[in-house]
Amino acid sequence: MKVNLLDFDLENLAAYCQTLGEKRFRATQLFRWIHQAGACDFDGMTDLAKSFRDKLKTQACICPPNVISRKSSADGTIKWLFDVGNGDAIETVFIAEADRGTLCVSSQAGCPMGCLFCATGHQGFSRNLKTSEIVAQLWCAEHDLRQHIHTRERVITNVVMMGMGEPLQNYRELLPALRVMLDDHAYGLSRRRVTVSTSGVLPKMDALGRDCPVALAVSLHAPNDTLRSHLMPLNLKYPLADLLSACLRYLEHAPRDFVTFEYCMLDGVNDQDKDAHELVALIRAQGHPGAWCKFNLIPFNSFAASNLRGSSVERIKAFASILNNAGLITTIRKTRGGDISAACGLLAGDVQDRTRVKLRMARRQVLDQEA
Repeated sequence: MKVNLLDFDLENLAAYCQTLGEKRFRATQLFRWIHQAGACDFDGMTDLAKSFRDKLKTQACICPPNVISRKSSADGTIKWLFDVGNGDAIETVFIAEADRGTLCVSSQAGCPMGCLFCATGHQGFSRNLKTSEIVAQLWCAEHDLRQHIHTRERVITNVVMMGMGEPLQNYRELLPALRVMLDDHAYGLSRRRVTVSTSGVLPKMDALGRDCPVALAVSLHAPNDTLRSHLMPLNLKYPLADLLSACLRYLEHAPRDFVTFEYCMLDGVNDQDKDAHELVALIRAQGHPGAWCKFNLIPFNSFAASNLRGSSVERIKAFASILNNAGLITTIRKTRGGDISAACGLLAGDVQDRTRVKLRMARRQVLDQEA
């Protein structure tokens, strides 16, 4: 079987090239061809020796997953559905704004976390993605977008690991993918512009801070353990006190001086004034000076299996006002891509029959899985 070069960060690519008898600078040239030029044909890599190209053609490939579909929203959001084999598919979303282009990337086929408000979690879990499958989402999207708008300039300025799956439960494959995103010979994204979102896998939060500190977003969604454990079964393993301590530890390494807390607004569940005041008390109880966190309130995007409703616009604004007035920086996320099921929490509509482990098993798996 041929080696897929999308699986390698630069260090691993250099090591692989050494096994072919090539020097490190050849790996750097090859890395640029793959990621900066979007090349997948070795014959076109004209500054590589023909002998090297011939070796690559027999032993390696640049093999992204096949695109099943590409959908465009009325608001300009684009969603790709990728076939990753064995009946599994993953989704990737590009959100264009005036000052940035953000790609939302998946880390797993399905999700084992079983959060009640997430469509992906309701579909269950199939498997972790390989590094090549994570990187390929950026590789495909970047060069597809350049082709469509006829530019050689970088289109994607930000990456958020907020697609399907819990990134930190796929840490081994995630880490080299992040290094590819950050590498100046590839996409050259700054650590501040790459965000890993997690529901709170504490040991891997600590590892990420040591190994590759990028921006961190934490799915909070509740002001107390009772409610959060109901909404997010992982909280039974890593309760709020431990989670917030881990967030403060991460700040020692983070490229930003704050952690973002994601908070999905659920009508009558977690959106009352008392919930907002309890959140304020929770953050203040940490005793950390300054604005060490920011809240991102997310309008809930309803789906049939959830039996939940989103908070009204007025309720979300009132909730945000309480947090802001207490000195907690709070924003309300603008919903994008809802007409193509690309909005937050909806990344499952096109893959609902492709995962193998259903929701009734997800809660048990979250608690039993080694973090």
